[in-house]
Amino acid sequence: MGAAEARTAANGQTGASAGTLIEHARIVAPWGTIEDGWIWLSGGAIAAIGGASDPKPIAAANAELVDGAGGWVLPGFVDVHVHGGAGFDFMEANHEEIDAITRFHASHGTTGLLATSLTAPRDELTEVLERTSAYMSKPMPYAQILGVHFEGPFVNVKWKGAQNPEYILPPQAEWLEDWVSRYPGVIKLQTLAPETEGALDYIELLARHGIVPSAGHTDATYEQIVAAADRGLRHAVHTFNAMTPLHHRNPGTVGAVMSDDRIVAEVIADGHHVHPAAIKILTRAKGKDNVVLVTDAMSAAGMPDGDGYSLGGLPVVMKCGVARLKEGDSLAGSTLTMIAAFQNMVRRVGVSVEDASRMASGTPARELGLSGSIGSVEAGKRADVLLLDADLELRRVWIGGRPVEAASASSN
Repeated sequence: MGAAEARTAANGQTGASAGTLIEHARIVAPWGTIEDGWIWLSGGAIAAIGGASDPKPIAAANAELVDGAGGWVLPGFVDVHVHGGAGFDFMEANHEEIDAITRFHASHGTTGLLATSLTAPRDELTEVLERTSAYMSKPMPYAQILGVHFEGPFVNVKWKGAQNPEYILPPQAEWLEDWVSRYPGVIKLQTLAPETEGALDYIELLARHGIVPSAGHTDATYEQIVAAADRGLRHAVHTFNAMTPLHHRNPGTVGAVMSDDRIVAEVIADGHHVHPAAIKILTRAKGKDNVVLVTDAMSAAGMPDGDGYSLGGLPVVMKCGVARLKEGDSLAGSTLTMIAAFQNMVRRVGVSVEDASRMASGTPARELGLSGSIGSVEAGKRADVLLLDADLELRRVWIGGRPVEAASASSN
């Protein structure tokens, strides 16, 4: 890239802190990877980026200098499906405990996330909105909470997984109208079973309120998913898990998700929920712009093995880092981190660094309507940036240009 093509939003910027200048790194930008590139973070934003032959802005001369040492600069990860971590769950977490959850995930590369609920009574879900909204109203020191993902309670008991069957019921439009009036803009995504009574009308209602309608924990047929997409369905949670499988004469939910370009497919790339070969098939069917990496992490993420955990009020045992319900042995969320999901996609599934980055950052930001400010490395966007070494181990994390301590490679 020549000097005339240098991407900059702040040449000659003065006054504020000079920020951080990362040099000698492969910068994954929307238009391609800049080899031996540099990036200047200043004033909470990406002030400028360029290649080795591009002149750096004068104001960047006093910035903290970071040697990328041939590693990778990526946009921060955006996790749209995460229940908790560090021993805490968004269903009950107070302000300090939300700090602990967001600190843990930030240390593993997540710079933005949706606080995700589970099937529960109406008053408990309202409390999640209350606490999350209050937390979002103040400066957030770690991973930024971008809103709430309601996973349930309007799902199918047949595919309940780790959802508490005691509180599963058909969609309740009155609940949604109350929630959006009291907490406008906080609910960003809701997962439901499209085949349940009243679900299609509820999907339309979600879409009218700017909330992404999502299919999950569902017994829907191929035809029912397509009909739901006609009404506004745009997302599928943890594809392959807790939904009707693909069969060559009965494509089911999985077949509809894989073949309908209107639907973005989540996947939990931990090697336990979905085989790497199945993820490869999914990514080939959907493409990098319609697959989203998520953790589905629960409170045990970052914690030692044991049986003192719970998910949605159901007892959970974690063994060798895999969480399962104590009764029934169903997988109970995961203990995955976003950096590990990203690494698994490159190392085990075989996608490129650039495509895995899009699935972990750009596509989820686009789904949430936030691609104008986060999700890619571009001048003017929020300085949510990761530095990885040449082996894809996480070395540094910046959120809004502020450094956050990264977890050691051994803990990813």
